[in-house]
Amino acid sequence: QINLRLILVSGKTKEFLFSPNDSAADIAKHVYDNWPMDWEEEQVSSPNILRLIYQGRFLHGNVTLGALKLPFGKTTVMHLVARETLPEPNSQGQRNRERTGESNCCVIL
Repeated sequence: QINLRLILVSGKTKEFLFSPNDSAADIAKHVYDNWPMDWEEEQVSSPNILRLIYQGRFLHGNVTLGALKLPFGKTTVMHLVARETLPEPNSQGQRNRERTGESNCCVIL
């Protein structure tokens, strides 16, 4: 089993146990189906908009915990956010920003 500590934007956390075969989509569905009582204010309308962020990167739905080589017996921290779509991969996004001159910068307080 892999222990995940999920952190919401609000700073609230909750720990869940998952199998190495569980994908990011499986995790989102499990969390949605077992939404913690103290996260009530952050409840989302669908598991399909829940996204996991690990080491600064969005995980696509088919990525398994085993593929990330997460350690057994230790707690791994991931962020959980509600977002309709995933950002483009870095190389493509960077090229587009250079072309348009736009920047996607955010500050998390």
